[in-house]
Amino acid sequence: MLSEPRSGRLAAWGNALLVGLVSPDDAVVAIVGEDAVHRVEGLPGESAPVGLTLALGRLRALGASGLRIALPAPGHPLGLSGPPEFNARALEAEEAVICEGAALGLVPEVYEAGSAGDVHVEVLWHCLPVREAPPADVPSLGEAERELAEALRDATVLLSRLDVAGSGPVAEAAIDAYRARAEQGREVLAPGYPPRAVRVLELAQRVGLLVSVASENGHGGAVSASEIAARAEALRPVERTARRAQVAAYNSVVEERGVR
Repeated sequence: MLSEPRSGRLAAWGNALLVGLVSPDDAVVAIVGEDAVHRVEGLPGESAPVGLTLALGRLRALGASGLRIALPAPGHPLGLSGPPEFNARALEAEEAVICEGAALGLVPEVYEAGSAGDVHVEVLWHCLPVREAPPADVPSLGEAERELAEALRDATVLLSRLDVAGSGPVAEAAIDAYRARAEQGREVLAPGYPPRAVRVLELAQRVGLLVSVASENGHGGAVSASEIAARAEALRPVERTARRAQVAAYNSVVEERGVR
């Protein structure tokens, strides 16, 4: 949860491109980020993987009017609508993009390539049919914002009681990295998103930071099996709330335009 999902970058900048707010080159640069290259395979009419610029143009020609994301987890098909094959791939990747108006979805597969000391990341997006139906369990921005505020309060109390609040070098490094990114004034979402979506996404990232620190910082004071289980149980609804809010934020521009 500390870094933005690749599906989020693709949806956000793809949405900006679809309405003419950014150029294809700027959109692709933002989507690829620190990765080496992104390609898309399985596009209708293409027999081999193609680059993002061609893929985004082809999706628009196929009728795509907006891009949504899904961030599913076991037992929580957040943002998905089927069919089973697509849902299974998305669940394995823990993310996906759904094209409104084209009945297609994209699931990333991430590879590391190169020799020792010169490893880079390549992403292959698999394009598959999706079912045109309401996505599962996606809240409105208002609902997400209220849920996040409550989750942040509840998590702070619960994790403090369990003595797993951020402490130690790992937690401090994670918090410092988050603050450094915030101070750089990075663009959280692409042009065209409402200010409330930016606010919700930033809050979701803060909540995600808390969950990540608590999950990755050893067992803190939770030394017994029952205490470790209690911490996991406390984190589960908080993590789910943060994921739901991320989906609401990335999908908000499509909802605002009334794309169905």
